[in-house]
Amino acid sequence: MLINHALKELMEIEEVNENILHVHLNGLLQINDKIALKEITRQLNLENVVGDKVFGSFAENLSFLLEALKKGDRTSSCPVIFTLDEFDLFAHHKNQTLLYNLFDISQSAQTPIAVIGLTCRLDILELLEKRVKSRFSHRQIHLMNSFGFPQYVKIFKEQLSLPAEFPDKLFAERWNENVQCLSEDRSVREVLQKHFNVSKNLRSLHMLLMLALNRVTASHPFMSAADLMEANQLCSMDSKANIVHGLSVLEICLIIAMKHLNDIYEEEPFNFQMVYNEFQKFVQRKAHSVYNFEKPVVMKAFEHLQQLELIKPMERTSGNSQREYQLMKLLLDNTQIMNALQKYPNCPTDVRQWATSSLSWL
Repeated sequence: MLINHALKELMEIEEVNENILHVHLNGLLQINDKIALKEITRQLNLENVVGDKVFGSFAENLSFLLEALKKGDRTSSCPVIFTLDEFDLFAHHKNQTLLYNLFDISQSAQTPIAVIGLTCRLDILELLEKRVKSRFSHRQIHLMNSFGFPQYVKIFKEQLSLPAEFPDKLFAERWNENVQCLSEDRSVREVLQKHFNVSKNLRSLHMLLMLALNRVTASHPFMSAADLMEANQLCSMDSKANIVHGLSVLEICLIIAMKHLNDIYEEEPFNFQMVYNEFQKFVQRKAHSVYNFEKPVVMKAFEHLQQLELIKPMERTSGNSQREYQLMKLLLDNTQIMNALQKYPNCPTDVRQWATSSLSWL
């Protein structure tokens, strides 16, 4: 918003407007350097210049585009402002080729370009490769929202209100009246206060409103407090607990075994063999063999939990290390596990009792 406002003011200067080009890229849309280069070509209106030319490298292609912007006497070039939204996603591109070439050109002063990156991540410099970081100017501006809750509610109303030029005047008037009533509703204000306390970031507010607006239909034309409360539940939903709902009973048993190991050894790391032994204790207490799986099957379930990132290795694995003895850490706490088990469809009673049992039972 701030960048857009600054660029708008800049472009109002006639001399600037006639001589500066602006390229806007978004990491969510330009997911690799090839797509980003095509978008740069399109925004600079150089599709006809490029034509069917084949370039040996990304750097050669980008240099050709910027060379094409030089004026007739070839002594000076048209300045370009590159705005990279979701900048951290560009850092995940292979070899960070786009970032390296943009920073390299901006340093060389052959072509006047400015690169502006926008991101929510404070650790962005840690994501940059050494060669990219060395060409970065290290100029950073941190923007923190300083408004209070009354202004947050005002922003809530502004984001939802329909403009005066909306075609259906009667609907717009009724919609805006409904928005005003929502902003004064106690339950809605509680939801907004909770969001405000967690984060003043307007993106979280936009996500809340988008989820609530998804419930507006022809038969339900106005947003209600219930819509916002349901949207709030979706926003605050525990994604890891949701993954647990889709696990097999064997995988649930392994998580419960890890929970007990955490309780016994006070959050110390564990390995597969320890989890398997804990699981076997549970199986041996049961007269029936419904949970009596072969060890390779249990190992497969354990690896699946690692793929789902419910557990993670404490250190990098080497090719020689035995998988059974690799130290792991559980990424779920006891509350998450118990809440997930309460909602787990058709969870066997003895499994639930094992999860809630005390250490003495073991």
